[in-house]
Amino acid sequence: MAVDTGALPIINLDDYINPKSPADKERVIAEVRDASKKYGFFQVKGHGIPLKAQEGLIRGLGNLFHQPEEEKAKLSFLKNPGRRGYEASGVGGLRAGDAMHDSKEAFYIGREDPVLEPPGFYGPNVWPNLPEEDCRSPIWEYYQGTSVLGRIIWAILLQGLGYSADLLDEFAKRPIVQMKMIRYPPASLTKPGQFGVGAHTDFGGVTVLLQEPAKAGLEVQDSETKEWLPVPSIEDVLVINCGDMIQKWSGGAYKSAKHRVINKADTERFSCATFWHGDASAANPLNADDGDKDTIGQLLFKRFKSQFSLPKEANDQPQGVAPHPNESGMPQQVEVQ
Repeated sequence: MAVDTGALPIINLDDYINPKSPADKERVIAEVRDASKKYGFFQVKGHGIPLKAQEGLIRGLGNLFHQPEEEKAKLSFLKNPGRRGYEASGVGGLRAGDAMHDSKEAFYIGREDPVLEPPGFYGPNVWPNLPEEDCRSPIWEYYQGTSVLGRIIWAILLQGLGYSADLLDEFAKRPIVQMKMIRYPPASLTKPGQFGVGAHTDFGGVTVLLQEPAKAGLEVQDSETKEWLPVPSIEDVLVINCGDMIQKWSGGAYKSAKHRVINKADTERFSCATFWHGDASAANPLNADDGDKDTIGQLLFKRFKSQFSLPKEANDQPQGVAPHPNESGMPQQVEVQ
């Protein structure tokens, strides 16, 4: 059953993953559908990612971000043709209405493919020169868990609209699944009026967010009242939200809500967002008559070309697949926690 924590419900996904009866699955589908229509956000427990893996991720992020600045700079996404690696604080572009850059720093990984495939959605990751067990191994274990969870959430969302979960096979044979790891500095080290991440909507599909326990910071805007709803940071509870692409594909049935991050504590804060989009070459599978035939890759290109500087080759947009944007799980994207 869903638990009301003030605004965003906490939904027990175990009733869908390990149902005791068909009614269990149907209840979860209905709860996810209702929350996605009302808020575009919800929280989940019983999600299948072990607490030990979550704790390992947080330890790995500490080791990753606590490296000397010169070591992190060696892994800058600006030096990586696949646009993966480290993003220093203040590097991202300004959104409309932002007074200053976000205070956060970030690190990006994605599918681990051996060879870079232009324009960069698929390719190898870069990793710091740290012992495997201190960084890469726990981070990768968590990434794989969210890759599975993102697919489960997509299946539930599709069923909430009356489609079969098998529809995933039409647009997610080799999905773009990017993960953004984030460190927010203590409040005392941010400027007056500076956000950890300013107000934005996520670009694409399903976002799976882990907030460091007991260090809340995420706020979601109610689309009707325009109030900002704080989202608590609860151990072993993840936050899920729908991106702009889901809102578009669903004909507006599911919302893509604005959200922002403010670290109010005088300690650093970690979070991690996995963005589960679909195949770069896939178009809207829910409406064959949709006059907009943009693929996921092209939508990525349109979203980020207008906001951030892109490599020169991005001006020559490949058919069906966009040139490498600066984010979407890729550096400098606006979707983040």
